[in-house]
Amino acid sequence: MTKYIKADCFYYADQVKPTGYLEVTDGKFGQWLAQAPEDAEIVDYSGYQIAPGLVDTHIHGYAGADVMDCDSDGILTMSQELLSTGVTSFLPTTLTSDTERLAAAAKSVADVAGTEKGAKIQGIYFEGPYFTEKYKGAQNATYMKNPSLEEFATWQKAANGLIKKIALAPEREGVAEFVSTVTKEGVTVALGHSDGTYAQAKAAVEAGASVWVHAYNGMRGLNHREPGMVGAVYNIQNTYAELICDGHHVSPVACDILMRQKNHNHVALITDCMAAGGQPDGDYMLGEFPVTVADGTARLKEGGNLAGSILKLKDGLKNVVSWGIASAEEAIRMASLIPAISVGIDDVCGQIKAGYVADFIVLDKDLDLQATYLDGQKVWEA
Repeated sequence: MTKYIKADCFYYADQVKPTGYLEVTDGKFGQWLAQAPEDAEIVDYSGYQIAPGLVDTHIHGYAGADVMDCDSDGILTMSQELLSTGVTSFLPTTLTSDTERLAAAAKSVADVAGTEKGAKIQGIYFEGPYFTEKYKGAQNATYMKNPSLEEFATWQKAANGLIKKIALAPEREGVAEFVSTVTKEGVTVALGHSDGTYAQAKAAVEAGASVWVHAYNGMRGLNHREPGMVGAVYNIQNTYAELICDGHHVSPVACDILMRQKNHNHVALITDCMAAGGQPDGDYMLGEFPVTVADGTARLKEGGNLAGSILKLKDGLKNVVSWGIASAEEAIRMASLIPAISVGIDDVCGQIKAGYVADFIVLDKDLDLQATYLDGQKVWEA
């Protein structure tokens, strides 16, 4: 069955196609055409724009569900509700915890992966526990330790091989061997929650690490004599920086500086969203910690540190355009293709391309989300 999506423009990986028709056959993208065939079934989005479904590679929870609840039903709730944010693919993300709890969290995702009807689970992201206490953020320092290949293997077994990404601090002992081993197994290693020096960060990248965890947040800052983690983010080529563009975690000016240093093709917009995303202000939990959500932020009740975000990825995309630091084309790419590339899933999501499953979103001229499609079918509408 073939239909043609008519719209004012289409955001491809390397260009913006003008007004025309996007072929969708049996749930997969076909070609872009200037004119549809006679008697074709037309889905008319004249006045609107078509972009690939968004890809969130760092998200702890949404709509009251938290990955660390170790509850498969909660994972399915996240999947369903994320459609309203424009996300069609995501990596459920854990927090620093004990070995058994992390294995249970991994299993709760693996048990339902492939059965979800909403945003697609493209893997699992382990944010920790191999961090250092100084920049712990909203993570529990009690469980922080040096990396263990044996421990990671137990998690990967519980995850049925779904762990696609793990974050650690480069100054921990045994990092080089750990990074080298897991990257050869196809796992992306990210660096963060770290007081690491520039040299330590560089050594971890040379071992195979390639992503920076929520750039600026939870890492040693830039100093002119010791460039630190932030200096490494800026200066080490062929690496990808996660960035939370909610206006609270990082100032728009600092976001702009990062994008100029790395260029837009190496910045992946993420949410780092927690369970309160899409929910009213009030009291919530992030893992084991009580959190208060108010005024657009989630903060630990004790100490007041930012505790993840309540950002929707569709809003992060809009923010960077409204701040004047990215074009619509760059913003859309940073929220879809670049995160997919950063964790090696760009062969299944993140772009409009013939043969790929037709996961896409409809945006108005102001980049507000109007509809979300999975496999060529409308699954959410404003």
